[in-house]
Amino acid sequence: MQWPVLKDTPVVYRGKCPEKCTERTCMFKQEKKRNVLFICTHNSARSQMAEGYLRARFGDRFDAFSAGTTATSVHPLAIAVMKEIGIDISGQRSKQITEFAGREMDLVVTVCDSARSACSFFPWAKETLHVPFPDPVDKEVEGESRIDVFRKVRDEIVGWIDGYFAGGETG
Repeated sequence: MQWPVLKDTPVVYRGKCPEKCTERTCMFKQEKKRNVLFICTHNSARSQMAEGYLRARFGDRFDAFSAGTTATSVHPLAIAVMKEIGIDISGQRSKQITEFAGREMDLVVTVCDSARSACSFFPWAKETLHVPFPDPVDKEVEGESRIDVFRKVRDEIVGWIDGYFAGGETG
């Protein structure tokens, strides 16, 4: 599977950079940390989990942030399911997108359709990407507990981040 391409950077394929990729031109291998902002509607679950996971897993290469079109609070079940995989996001807070106005971002990722339509243009972002994940707060699945829904969404986010940001790492 080929992951989406960041503008003006080489494509990274599941664990390896193409031969054309050099240390100087590869976003995934440059020494300067890259700023990544995850946006969803309320900045309570999906974007918070993405921020926490990217920081924990790839914090040596990326500075992770999250925001919402409306700030609320970090959902307790998002905190719980991240703790299950050894990541503490209890110290994170819900932030409104306006807190990041004018701050340069290398990549802005909208993780829900509502945020994409509300914030379709980011003048301070070098690249934007839309990767929608189901909303675990609003989603009810017959026969599944609420926390199981959060776990599924967390696992989808973790899988995407690992696939997209690994840039030459394995496992």
